Amino acid sequence: MIYVSKLIKAFGRRPVLRGIDLEVPAGQSVALFGPNGAGKTTLIRIIAGLSRLSSGQVLLGGQDAQQAGPALRRYIGFVSHNPLIYDNLTAEENLLFFGRMYETPELPQRIDQVLEQVGLAGRRKDVVRTFSRGMIQRLAIGRAILHNPPILLLDEPDTGLDQQAADMLRRLLVELGSGDRTVLLTTHNLERGIEWADRALILNGGRVRFDALTGELGGGHFRRIYSETVGGL
Repeated sequence: MIYVSKLIKAFGRRPVLRGIDLEVPAGQSVALFGPNGAGKTTLIRIIAGLSRLSSGQVLLGGQDAQQAGPALRRYIGFVSHNPLIYDNLTAEENLLFFGRMYETPELPQRIDQVLEQVGLAGRRKDVVRTFSRGMIQRLAIGRAILHNPPILLLDEPDTGLDQQAADMLRRLLVELGSGDRTVLLTTHNLERGIEWADRALILNGGRVRFDALTGELGGGHFRRIYSETVGGL
């Protein structure tokens, strides 16, 4: 579902991604780890079609992500550091706006379902500017899944979430990953990422340094691997 080949991204003369090769099949959840500046957000934004690559190729479902244009974005749900939520609208109005933009079928029923999934059904009529950071992040996740995209890209989706909200996100990711939906997420929380995903990657210095199925890793074991992989470079 996600195919990345020889991906290079440079800002001026400064290379950020130095030849990334990555394949993620349909239905797999992948957690991408790495220190600040490793290139995680840059990689996610290129896959989402929000940033241009310098060279290489990105295919989503067999289509060139750089050439397909806005139509391909209907097949992507994206959560970034910017929640892309209008704080002068209610939670329900935000989802109504984005649902119409993506021509989501049976939109009122879908909004009801999503608000229940992210734990905001009781706050649907409240203006977003009254929300906590964690509630805004939950609504951003609701926006990303509203149109049932086959590809979900989550850049640190647990940022600002308390433990209850993080547990909600874990249950939601398990539910979302139960079919053919492909999930690529970044997080600084090693234990959460291992628990949430089927596969773990470590990105550092613009390259993939480690790639393994999470079923082969324990939290403590992976922490040692991460420390050795990142600290040794």
